[in-house]
Amino acid sequence: MMTGVRRGWLWLAALVPLLLAMPVWAADQAGDTAADGGLQALGGLGIPALVYQTTETGGEYTITLQILAIMTLLSVLPSLLIMMTSFTRIMVVMAILRQAIGLQQTPSNQVLIGLSLFLTLFIMMPVFRVINADALQPYLNEQITSVQAVERAVVPIHEFMLGQTRENDLDLFVRISGRDDIPSADQTPLHILIPAFITSELKTAFQIGFLIFIPFLIIDLVVASILMAMGMMMLSPIIISLPFKIMLFVLIDGWALIMGTLANSFGTI
Repeated sequence: MMTGVRRGWLWLAALVPLLLAMPVWAADQAGDTAADGGLQALGGLGIPALVYQTTETGGEYTITLQILAIMTLLSVLPSLLIMMTSFTRIMVVMAILRQAIGLQQTPSNQVLIGLSLFLTLFIMMPVFRVINADALQPYLNEQITSVQAVERAVVPIHEFMLGQTRENDLDLFVRISGRDDIPSADQTPLHILIPAFITSELKTAFQIGFLIFIPFLIIDLVVASILMAMGMMMLSPIIISLPFKIMLFVLIDGWALIMGTLANSFGTI
């Protein structure tokens, strides 16, 4: 049995150099038959070269380079979702709400993230529809190039972020960047607009969170005053006030109010 296993490992060790040498040999064979120089194919696999093909309407990257760009985009998709959509404002408000009620792990982080994600999809759906109609569908129908599709997809996202960005925040980052050649806010580059948008989102989220905190803070003060008047100073007011805060939140249909306030804070859906 051990002899058979050793023979198997010996055969595998002999095949590894051959397998590693095959791509090199295939590249040499392709290089001999390629036109205009460069890699046109990898052996018989038919993988196109990573080149930029010039067309009448501009240019187009080969499908291999497009797949590489898509895979790279998927890796940074969570960051784009957080920084360029309504997700930041919603998540911060939900976290402040949980802290105001006094619940440490209820709802859990997974629930809050899922709730924020689907509410973000609801709010951003008009923007996604425009991207699908103006960029994605023409690209899938081979009416525009990938570069043109990206340029068209950026336009509605740029308009959304600009509409939610405070003017003073935008002026701040324009001044920090040292750019004096931006004629209007509509032509603000993304690398300036995105940090201004995030700053404005955090400000708005904390303003909404402050308004949410006030009624629960009043309940804590009332309960603490009553307990102190009764001489029950050793009893934590949080234990007594927590059921009242939950009851108040349920009676006023708090979840619907929070969802509606967050959705309306972004304007017309």
